[in-house]
Amino acid sequence: MGGRFEAALARIDAVHGEDPAREPSGEPKELAYARRMSAWLERLAPGASEALKLAVRCQHLRRWAIRRDRFPAGAAGYRQWRAAEAAAHAQLAGELLSGAGYDAQATGRIQALIKKENLKRDPEAQAVEDVSCLVFLENYFADFARKHDEPTLVRILAKTWTKMSAQGREAALGLDLPAPLRAIIEKAVAK
Repeated sequence: MGGRFEAALARIDAVHGEDPAREPSGEPKELAYARRMSAWLERLAPGASEALKLAVRCQHLRRWAIRRDRFPAGAAGYRQWRAAEAAAHAQLAGELLSGAGYDAQATGRIQALIKKENLKRDPEAQAVEDVSCLVFLENYFADFARKHDEPTLVRILAKTWTKMSAQGREAALGLDLPAPLRAIIEKAVAK
């Protein structure tokens, strides 16, 4: 990859490092998330393009600045929040990538991947979706499950499952999850 790729990663990770929330280890939460995204991409698509590697690393840029509680409750509010997040992440990514030497065409492609445009038709956008779902299931699903009842979890996971590719689903089924979480996933898959 080269100097500008490393410069872009350093800029991206510096922003993730600003996250005031911390992992138990003390690492900023969004920096840990970004590293998990990159690690899953490496497992799922070891030959990933530079654009795809940068797009997965740019997920959740300054996510803490766009709080969910500033949007209406319910599904419509959730969709508004997610759209606002995607636009903000893509905009900030564009600034960081430009500063690292990426031209408008490369930056535009990465921004489209961050926003998961043409999901299901663009294999790289699909990879971003798969990776984000796998990171969630492996690292955040247990905490999420404690906050919601089983029917809600099954409904959410069933929707998530439809967004994933066959490769992503296979990887998800291979996760080493506690039996109660695996049972919820199996119910969602059967829906």
